[in-house]
Amino acid sequence: MTEDILKKIKQLPPLPESAMQIEAVYQDPDSSFNDMVKILEKDPLLTADILKAANSPLYGFSREINAISQAVGLFGMGTVRGFALASIVKKSFALDLSPYGINNDMFSALSKKQHALITSWCIRKENKLLGILSPAAFLVEIGKVLIAQQIIADGKQEEFTKALADLGNVEEAEKQVLGIDTPEVSSTIFKQWKFEDGLVNVIGNCLNPDNAEEDDKRPASILMAVRAAVPINGVVTEDSIMAAKEIIAKYNLNLESFETAIENIK
Repeated sequence: MTEDILKKIKQLPPLPESAMQIEAVYQDPDSSFNDMVKILEKDPLLTADILKAANSPLYGFSREINAISQAVGLFGMGTVRGFALASIVKKSFALDLSPYGINNDMFSALSKKQHALITSWCIRKENKLLGILSPAAFLVEIGKVLIAQQIIADGKQEEFTKALADLGNVEEAEKQVLGIDTPEVSSTIFKQWKFEDGLVNVIGNCLNPDNAEEDDKRPASILMAVRAAVPINGVVTEDSIMAAKEIIAKYNLNLESFETAIENIK
């Protein structure tokens, strides 16, 4: 981790009270569906953001979701936690992703598509993993915000653009220009904010799932495959699907469920 990026992370404001309350409810084994609903209903703006996300065509619901209780019932506490944290966290950053050749809408669409793929892929066979994977899918790319800020501050936009073109791999270009990559920065942000170790570990090791703690290897490999399938421009291609399938084969993930899920978001 570079000193400049680490300084930016340490200067981030603390998470707002609403995020802390959501985390407290989610982490409490004695909490209930209704406890989560009550916390979310106290924040009308957050509720509106969650309902907007839940009603995305990516999830394929035929009827509109118009109440937070309905969203929690359909998606589960873990996934709604992901919706909520994504909304809260992204408001903590000033976004300028121009070094990556994408705008803010494209960046938002990227995380939504990655999240929709993970949800559709895991909702039936890997549902227990969504408590970690849902926020991880929404938040794994947030490190790009600070990396982009540093590239701009250092005047390295042209160098980074060339590295992207030459290497054809975002993380390799980040490493070449700044010596860090997105998962490393993202995981450090969430460690600073005292998110649970599992989420930090899954995000931090999604490029190398074998390095994760034993319980986190499978979710880290699923996140790795999703990021391969939905690249930074958000465009799913035959090449990106093939790259994801290679990861699926390597880590013995559920190919049939993935194939159904990728068709849903294409």
